[in-house]
Amino acid sequence: MVVETDIAVVGAGGGGAVLALALAQKGIKTIVLERAPGPPQGLRGEILQPNGQQVLDQLGLLNKLPSESTRTVHKFHFCRVGGERLCTVDYGDLPPPYNRAVVTLPNVAHHAILSAIEQEPSVSLRYRSTFTGLLRDQGRVVGLTAKQDDAELTIKAKVVVGADGAFSKVRDALQIPAELHLYPQGYLIALLDASIPLEEAKYFVGKKTILGMFPAAGGKVYAFYMIKAGSYDHVKALGLPALQEAWTKIDPSSEPIFRTLTDWKHTAFMPTGRVRTPTWVADGAVLIGDAAHAMNPHASQGRMQAMVDAMTLAELLPDCLATNDYSAAKLRAYETLRRPQVTMLQKLADEQVLFWNTANPVIAFLRDRVFSTLDRNARLRYRVLSTTAGLRKDAPFGMMDRLMAAGFLPDPSARDMAAGGAR
Repeated sequence: MVVETDIAVVGAGGGGAVLALALAQKGIKTIVLERAPGPPQGLRGEILQPNGQQVLDQLGLLNKLPSESTRTVHKFHFCRVGGERLCTVDYGDLPPPYNRAVVTLPNVAHHAILSAIEQEPSVSLRYRSTFTGLLRDQGRVVGLTAKQDDAELTIKAKVVVGADGAFSKVRDALQIPAELHLYPQGYLIALLDASIPLEEAKYFVGKKTILGMFPAAGGKVYAFYMIKAGSYDHVKALGLPALQEAWTKIDPSSEPIFRTLTDWKHTAFMPTGRVRTPTWVADGAVLIGDAAHAMNPHASQGRMQAMVDAMTLAELLPDCLATNDYSAAKLRAYETLRRPQVTMLQKLADEQVLFWNTANPVIAFLRDRVFSTLDRNARLRYRVLSTTAGLRKDAPFGMMDRLMAAGFLPDPSARDMAAGGAR
């Protein structure tokens, strides 16, 4: 089968789905290929940062998310293992209307995007479709080949978008080299019952120990627990009581919540990795999201950055279509806009991996000292918050800021939150 379209998107994840919907709302013909048999059903943690909320608002979906599946959280408490509070970050300090974090039940936002796509006549969303190769004409990408179920499919497109994740097949077909780094730690995710009230989020750090507790809708709580990559089966073999005991040592006050975990089917493992590439564009093709720049979840921005990628590209593609220019030079305007923030977040996430995941007592001492400084320093705390919220494009700390955060220099503007404004 041979079909023609304006834009072909490989992958209907966070970036690909947003791009398809944004293009549909502009009336641009789009085909989206997704190898899964349907919308995602697995367990995953869902926290919408302010920039992600803004994207959903622009698409007309934020206020349509079911209220019974979303939970607003303002305060995140960072604590030592055992419970001692080090620092509190309040999303209420951000400018409205996105001055909050939104925790959703698994896949709620993604399902809303996919449902909206299926109502758009200019988009064809094809599940069970696997990318197999690119079509080229004089070196320029002019489409792709795929398999849908057992049928061969040829799609002629003006632009092909690789939104197919960190192990992108589109990126490979474009022969764009990638530096793929798999971190030695990942996260065990669990969805628990809030058997005791949990109104605000908690994040515990210790010697090679991280546990996040986030209140969710429907009387649920997400737990994010750092474990070694490849150890999920070993953790399960030790049994639920052993896991609950480990969590209780980290946060004794939440023991009743931990005891509600009675089945491993309420858990999942999330591996972590980073992707760096020298370019995100080629003649007739673009990479977005993890295919271009996967990052460690410490940045709290991986999925959000894919969504912003999509919205940025959706603003550029109509001009490409109007001028019949799909060259790498034309498409690079998208990369130029997006790369600075992505690069900053990847570097910041790696710094956090070094400090937060550490077993070194000196580095752990400095980490806790920085948290304690942030609790007293409104300017630096706002810089960290606005970065996590996706509102900053430059690094939150310069060299002087780092010395102040570590407590080696006084900060004359410590009380001035406005001086930490996002850029």
